Amino acid sequence: MRGSYYTFYQRASHAFRDYPSLSKLVVICTISGGGLAAYSDVRPFGNVYADAAQPAIKKKKVVVLGTGWAGTSFLKNLKDPSFDIQVVSPCNYFAFTPLLPSVTVGTVEARSVVEPIRNIVRKNNLDFGFKEAECYKIDTVNKKVHCKPTQNNSMGGKEEFTVDYDYLIIAMGARANTFNTPGVVENAHFLKEVEDALRIRRSIIDCFEKASLPSVNEEEKKRILHFVVVGGGPTGVEFAAELHDFLHEDLIKLYPDLEKYISITLLEAGDHILNMFDKRITAFAEEKFQRDGISVKYGSMVVKVADKSITLKERSSGETKHIPYGMVVWSTGIGTRPVITDFMKQIGQGNRRVMATDEWLRVEGVPNVYALGDCATINQRRVLEDIAAIFSKADKSGSGKLNVEDFNEVIKDIIERYPQVEIHLKSKKLKNFVQLLETHQGESAKQTTLDIEKFKSALSEVDTKMKSLPPTAQVAAQQGEYLAECFNRMKECDENPEGPIRFRDSGRHRFKPFRYKHLGQFAPLGGEQTAAQLPGDWVSIGHSTQWLWYSVYASKLVSWRTRFLVVGDWGRRFVFGRDSSRI
Repeated sequence: MRGSYYTFYQRASHAFRDYPSLSKLVVICTISGGGLAAYSDVRPFGNVYADAAQPAIKKKKVVVLGTGWAGTSFLKNLKDPSFDIQVVSPCNYFAFTPLLPSVTVGTVEARSVVEPIRNIVRKNNLDFGFKEAECYKIDTVNKKVHCKPTQNNSMGGKEEFTVDYDYLIIAMGARANTFNTPGVVENAHFLKEVEDALRIRRSIIDCFEKASLPSVNEEEKKRILHFVVVGGGPTGVEFAAELHDFLHEDLIKLYPDLEKYISITLLEAGDHILNMFDKRITAFAEEKFQRDGISVKYGSMVVKVADKSITLKERSSGETKHIPYGMVVWSTGIGTRPVITDFMKQIGQGNRRVMATDEWLRVEGVPNVYALGDCATINQRRVLEDIAAIFSKADKSGSGKLNVEDFNEVIKDIIERYPQVEIHLKSKKLKNFVQLLETHQGESAKQTTLDIEKFKSALSEVDTKMKSLPPTAQVAAQQGEYLAECFNRMKECDENPEGPIRFRDSGRHRFKPFRYKHLGQFAPLGGEQTAAQLPGDWVSIGHSTQWLWYSVYASKLVSWRTRFLVVGDWGRRFVFGRDSSRI
């Protein structure tokens, strides 16, 4: 009997080895004797069961630095199995950062907004490796990145290591910008990472527990329960709104004796909060904060943050004030990471504040290196820089004069290569490029010809419409998706380029340049009210927009697991309130 069992399992083992697809069929037997046949379309991770008989093809190694919005979007959309993907990041997960203000007060749990990066990449069946480490140096000469692990090394030996690359994707994001203000790093909280949100959450509870002690006098209670937010942008405003709701909907019920000591102050250096939004949204937010008792101080520049007080300078009067606080959150924009600053000096961009790329997200001056997300900005080429080359390309006869027929062959390429042309046409309410020439000439473009000086004069205002893209998750995600599509179609586009004409050279660009499509933006304002600014100058404010916010954010989460967890957290908060435990 033992021999027959051995023969059966031996044959089964050979069958599964020779026909891997049989491994998808699993038979589950119950104790009562019943059975259930289940079919699972699980594919081996990293091609570990690839046919050994096939000749080994050396794959191009793509190294991705970072697992934020840009890096994760690239990894999620990369489908071409001909690349060997290596990811280096201090975080082995992707975090849905728009919900971090909710994590700070327990509206959403931290585990609900993160997804392991291996889970995301595994679904694409790619050769993939991940190293939880921090890149501290980029060597473009030898095509290596130098890294060091983020964990404590208890094993001894050398910690640093290098990773070779054929293509390098820099998506390391940015750090909080302190403007070199004394005391910020030591005494303020930031809100960039999941760990930041958890520290803020513990600090809020600590403030209430400290203020509850019998040895604390009233003045000290007022200081401890004074929460200061520096920065009136989307993150600062949303956090102040979430904090107000947490204090007045949950903590006051648990600490009723401390209600009279609670206060929130928002410091903004400009004249308005949410100044990147429509004026209607700004006005509504300011009125709502005033009704909610959130003090907003405009024209206030922070010059120092001590352990118990913050020093600010009033722009209008020049007066210096000291404000006691219990907790301060710093949300004043982003700055370049030190490793990126060093890299910029290495490649001749040391005089810039942000690393520059071209319209294809290639780092200027370095081959096969791309940068996307908050760590870089697109250095859009100006039309007037190439005006002579554009004119020459359109003037095929070499006459030195152009008419409408000459332009028809290059108009599409001009608009595709220089997006500021299209923006200029829309701002002038012109339907096409021909109308721009007619407006400038004051006559029908079909009846006139232009020399290069008239052509230059017609396009003289176009470059004034150039704008840098905002450092948002939406931009980073679209850049990652765009670059992944370029890699997916790299072989195809090498043979058949699809980009615009090379005005200064022959042929066409391999890919179409990156184009950002703005899909709108939200500003949660607390009290189940949200403001939304959507394309077409459409503004919506109120409770109904809050439900739109819920649906959009739930749909944008990276996996079904996180969707279920976040929606469950929202439901739990509606029924039971937010948790105030300090863990």
